[in-house]
Order: sequence, then C-alpha cells, then structure tokens
Amino acid sequence: MKYLGIEIGGTKLQLAIGSGNGHLDHIWRTTIVPANGATGILNQIEQGFSEILRQKQLQPNDLSGVGIGFGGPIDDTTRSVIKSHQVQGWDEFPIADWAEKKFGLPCEVGNDADVAGLAEACHGAGKGYDSIFYMTIGSGIGGGLILNQNIYRGVGRGAAEVGHLKVADFRDGRSGFDSLENIASGWGISKYAWERLGQENTSALKSYYPEHPEKVNPQSIARAAEQNDLFSQKILAQTLDSLAWGIASVIVLLCPHRIVIGGGVSLIGENLFFAPLRERVQQTVFPPFKGLTEIVPAQLGEEVVLHGAIEMIKRKKVTALN
Repeated sequence: MKYLGIEIGGTKLQLAIGSGNGHLDHIWRTTIVPANGATGILNQIEQGFSEILRQKQLQPNDLSGVGIGFGGPIDDTTRSVIKSHQVQGWDEFPIADWAEKKFGLPCEVGNDADVAGLAEACHGAGKGYDSIFYMTIGSGIGGGLILNQNIYRGVGRGAAEVGHLKVADFRDGRSGFDSLENIASGWGISKYAWERLGQENTSALKSYYPEHPEKVNPQSIARAAEQNDLFSQKILAQTLDSLAWGIASVIVLLCPHRIVIGGGVSLIGENLFFAPLRERVQQTVFPPFKGLTEIVPAQLGEEVVLHGAIEMIKRKKVTALN
C-alpha cells in the first residue's frame, strides 16, 4: 500500500508518496509564503497533491491514507492545529478533517518533531531502541519522546517540548534562566552573536557588520570557529553549555537509550557540536545515569518528517472514507 506524507513548516512545504518502508517514491517541495497565511498553504497542498499524482500516474484511490506533520502544537482529540507561531490563520484549524474531505482519504496529523522522532525510531538513528528522545535544533527547538516506536503525547495536546525548557543562561553578561530555544536555536545563536558583534573588533565575523546580518548564522560561526576565531568559539561554547544543561535535564527525567539530534544547527558536525556536547553532558548529568544515554546525529535528513508522517498513517487501521 502507498500513502501520502505531508510536512507543513513555517517556510517549507513537502509532499511525498511512500509505503512506510523507509524509502520515498517521489517528493514534491515548495517554499511557503507566510504572508499568504494558512489559506495559501492549503492551496499549495492541493497543487502539490495534483502534481505528485500526475507525475506518478496515480489516482487518489491508489493511496490508502494521508499523514501530516505540522510545525506547531496539535490537539489529538479534535485533530486540529492549536496554533502556528510562524504563519497566521491556523488557530484551531481542523486540518485532518479538511484533508479527509479534500482528498477522500483517511488522515492522521501530528506535531512535526513528534513525527520526525517516530521516523528516526523506525527507520533512522533510533531503530532497534525501546526509548529515544528526538530533538530538532534549527530555527527553533522541538522534541519528541518515542517509546517502543510510539509517540508519547501526554494528555493529548503535546509533550517533550524541550525547546521551552528553562535552562541556565551562560552567555556573557546574562544571569538566571531562559528557554533553551531562545539560547540554542539557530535564531537564538544568530541573534546573540549579532548583538555581541557591535562590541567586537577582532572576529572574522565583523566583516558582516552591519550590512549582512543574515550571514551571521550557526554555519558561519562554526566556519570561523574552525579557523580559531576566539569570538566564534566562545559563542559556540556558551551555547553548548546551556544545551548540555537542557539535555542533562531530559536524561535525569527520562534516561532514554538514545537522544537523536537533527536540524540545521546539528549539521555543524561532530567536532564542533556533538563531541563537545557529549563531554559537557557527561560533566553535568546526574552521576548514576552517566554514560547510559547515547547522543547521536539524526540519519533521515530533510525527509524525516515525511517518513514519520507516512509511518503514522500506516500504523492506523484505516479504511476508505464513504
């Protein structure tokens, strides 16, 4: 059987056909225009659905269901979007009902980080483990707890929102606590580095100031750090200190077999991200739990939510809609 997977993000929309075996038959991608709101995205989904069926020479009834990974909180009871923090018009929108009426196929919807975690548990870096905690560290930070290849959803409106965990803020001149997302997301790292550049004279990043703020991002900071730029090395070190604090909190509460980390910030790589992060976690974590949880990179890349969305609908006992 074949299924349609949909990822709805704040800037990216993806659709794919797959059988839930870890491989995708065809992917359709486009860029979201936030100013067009939810209505604009729904129109793009219809366009993408028609295009992907045409390219694969399929009819809607050749598919068995639709899975949607949405970039925001979901109400499991109503199968509705609670809110999007990037695009207007999604508040309380019954997205699963909309998809079922529009496509004539059963639909399941989940938060994108939860869905990505399911994908990694079934087909990626978490395969073969009973418990994994998935983190995506990109423009924001999301999380998903997967137990025996099932998403843990608390009372049904979300769980594992690690980006909103309050952690110690180790950045210069700061004190107290802030959300992990504000500190360690791509947006948070870039914003803080840009603020500090005004007081910095020796960093290679200074050449971007003030004309090119968009070029001060985790990737450019990492490249400068590799070239022994002390300012950039300090930014990364302070970020990893706070991130390790957050991950140590996850471990003391859950002690999963693996923490799988994806997203753009994690692409900084082993030497500048994963190795120093593991070392910091070992220094911070509850001593009896030291060494019990592996911290590894995600494996499924840009298609992770699509794989998870297809896996989610595949697991349901779906029947054709009347």
